[in-house]
Amino acid sequence: MPLYIKDDATAALVDRLAKQRGITKQDAVRQAVQAELDRLRETIPLRERLEAFWREHPLPPATGQVTDKAFFDELSGDL
Repeated sequence: MPLYIKDDATAALVDRLAKQRGITKQDAVRQAVQAELDRLRETIPLRERLEAFWREHPLPPATGQVTDKAFFDELSGDL
Protein backbone atom coordinates (compact mmCIF):
# COMPACT_ATOMS: atom_id res chain seq x y z
CA MET A 1 0.00 0.00 0.00
CA PRO A 2 1.53 3.33 -0.98
CA LEU A 3 2.24 6.03 1.53
CA TYR A 4 1.66 9.55 0.33
CA ILE A 5 3.33 12.39 2.20
CA LYS A 6 1.24 15.49 1.58
CA ASP A 7 3.14 17.77 3.96
CA ASP A 8 5.94 19.61 2.16
CA ALA A 9 8.03 20.02 5.32
CA THR A 10 7.91 16.27 6.03
CA ALA A 11 8.70 15.42 2.42
CA ALA A 12 11.68 17.79 2.58
CA LEU A 13 12.97 16.07 5.74
CA VAL A 14 12.67 12.66 4.10
CA ASP A 15 14.47 13.95 1.02
CA ARG A 16 17.24 15.46 3.16
CA LEU A 17 17.74 12.22 5.11
CA ALA A 18 17.77 10.16 1.91
CA LYS A 19 20.38 12.40 0.30
CA GLN A 20 22.62 12.44 3.40
CA ARG A 21 22.53 8.65 3.63
CA GLY A 22 22.67 8.03 -0.11
CA ILE A 23 19.50 5.96 -0.08
CA THR A 24 16.03 6.13 -1.57
CA LYS A 25 13.25 8.08 0.08
CA GLN A 26 11.45 4.80 0.72
CA ASP A 27 14.48 3.42 2.56
CA ALA A 28 14.86 6.69 4.48
CA VAL A 29 11.28 6.43 5.74
CA ARG A 30 11.70 2.73 6.59
CA GLN A 31 14.94 3.30 8.50
CA ALA A 32 13.59 6.33 10.35
CA VAL A 33 10.44 4.51 11.43
CA GLN A 34 12.43 1.41 12.45
CA ALA A 35 14.85 3.55 14.47
CA GLU A 36 11.95 5.19 16.29
CA LEU A 37 10.31 1.82 17.01
CA ASP A 38 13.64 0.51 18.34
CA ARG A 39 14.02 3.61 20.51
CA LEU A 40 10.52 3.17 21.92
CA ARG A 41 11.18 -0.52 22.62
CA GLU A 42 14.22 0.45 24.66
CA THR A 43 12.00 2.53 26.98
CA ILE A 44 10.23 -0.65 28.09
CA PRO A 45 11.97 -2.04 31.18
CA LEU A 46 14.17 -5.05 30.51
CA ARG A 47 12.16 -7.19 32.93
CA GLU A 48 8.98 -6.58 30.92
CA ARG A 49 10.74 -7.29 27.62
CA LEU A 50 12.16 -10.54 28.99
CA GLU A 51 8.79 -11.63 30.40
CA ALA A 52 7.18 -11.00 27.00
CA PHE A 53 9.98 -12.97 25.31
CA TRP A 54 9.54 -15.90 27.70
CA ARG A 55 5.76 -15.90 27.10
CA GLU A 56 6.32 -15.99 23.33
CA HIS A 57 9.16 -18.53 23.50
CA PRO A 58 8.58 -20.89 26.43
CA LEU A 59 11.13 -23.54 27.35
CA PRO A 60 10.25 -27.08 26.30
CA PRO A 61 8.86 -29.32 29.04
CA ALA A 62 11.32 -31.24 31.20
CA THR A 63 12.10 -34.74 29.92
CA GLY A 64 12.95 -36.22 33.29
CA GLN A 65 16.26 -37.50 31.96
CA VAL A 66 19.37 -37.13 34.09
CA THR A 67 22.33 -35.31 32.54
CA ASP A 68 25.45 -37.44 32.13
CA LYS A 69 28.02 -34.98 33.51
CA ALA A 70 30.98 -37.24 32.75
CA PHE A 71 29.94 -37.48 29.09
CA PHE A 72 29.69 -33.71 28.66
CA ASP A 73 32.91 -33.11 30.60
CA GLU A 74 34.68 -35.47 28.22
CA LEU A 75 33.21 -33.66 25.18
CA SER A 76 34.46 -30.30 26.40
CA GLY A 77 37.87 -31.61 27.45
CA ASP A 78 37.24 -31.16 31.20
CA LEU A 79 38.52 -34.46 32.53
